[in-house]
Amino acid sequence: MSPAAPITSTPDAPVGASTLPTAGTPTRMPWFALAALAAMGFVLVAAETMPAGLLPVIARDLDTSEGLIGQFISVWALGTVIVTIPALALTRGMRRKPLLLGAIVGLILANTATAVSGDVVVALVSRFVAGAFCGVIWGMLAAYGRRISPPDRGGLALSIVSVGAPAGLALGTPLGAWLGTAFDWRWAFGGLAALALVVFVSIVVVVPDAPGQPRSARLPLRRVLVLPGVAIVLAVIVVWMLAHNTVYTYISPFLRASGTGLGADLALLVYGVASIAGIGLTAALIDRAPRTLLHASVAVFVLAGALLLLGHASIVAVLVATVLWGLAFGGSSAQLQSALTRSGREHSDVANSFLPVAFNLAIFAGGVLGALLLGTFDGLILPVVMIALGLAALLLTIVGRRSAFAAE
Repeated sequence: MSPAAPITSTPDAPVGASTLPTAGTPTRMPWFALAALAAMGFVLVAAETMPAGLLPVIARDLDTSEGLIGQFISVWALGTVIVTIPALALTRGMRRKPLLLGAIVGLILANTATAVSGDVVVALVSRFVAGAFCGVIWGMLAAYGRRISPPDRGGLALSIVSVGAPAGLALGTPLGAWLGTAFDWRWAFGGLAALALVVFVSIVVVVPDAPGQPRSARLPLRRVLVLPGVAIVLAVIVVWMLAHNTVYTYISPFLRASGTGLGADLALLVYGVASIAGIGLTAALIDRAPRTLLHASVAVFVLAGALLLLGHASIVAVLVATVLWGLAFGGSSAQLQSALTRSGREHSDVANSFLPVAFNLAIFAGGVLGALLLGTFDGLILPVVMIALGLAALLLTIVGRRSAFAAE
């Protein structure tokens, strides 16, 4: 199948049947198209998290506090939470490629507005708008990647699309922080807008179109949410992401409390590289043993938390734990997106619209939970949270093994 050829659904498919193509089902992996979608994921993650490394620079330039600039991340998450689900529900009937390209244009304009803004209120509003477009894009990527790939390679397609997220954390955020510190923070935001434009052109050229969902096959949002497996997958996302983000956001206080002298920059780089390796492991195993892979990933995540707690005084132990953490959590997005897509079946686009909302709720909650805990305890409390919530996530995967997580 030509990479530029549109995908069409079978005309006489029965009402309520899957809207994924049958007669036009792809038989070859669209490697370049999936890479373009992964690059979009890189841009989204880097753009969302980059302000964390630029707080002093932006605050000084806009003559405000670092606390207020910290809301650059919060309002992005808020835009994602508020807008994603209703926006994707209203656009279910639209063809996928024009919708994706339109959302990317909105993201580029919003990032550009942030880059040129001289007023903190305008910058915050532009971040909220960018977060809204980010949610629309994230809600589409998983199902889009599967839809343009051979049905029996859906898990691999998701793994490829998902590699952009850990790459954004490992490379995009530090690079943006370096650009903003060495030159000007506006260069970092402008650079991401330029990169998004390059990705936009790549998608125009190499990503095939896919149909929207026929009106007769659409379910109300509340009925998609109660489809067998959807709610349990979302619960795992929230709990596991909360466990991860509470430690990831406040890794510096943990390292200070450990007394190892290890820097957050090195620890996060090690985590990022390991998480990319985790994506590779997920790509190799997700289509053959999805349930076992998920159970093992959460279990290794808990093991990493235990090693961080018990071996916190050893640089070697902390680095080994960080590698295990990255390997375990790096493939989580692909694994959970795959489970959510399967649970949503023909309504997978809408089911996946809940995913960025769940992730961003966990990001917000992780920031609040970590701040509250660190107001009373030192950083060594964070691995305890990682272990406790990791065990809760593992229990949820066991409870939902029949309805949400496919057997081999």
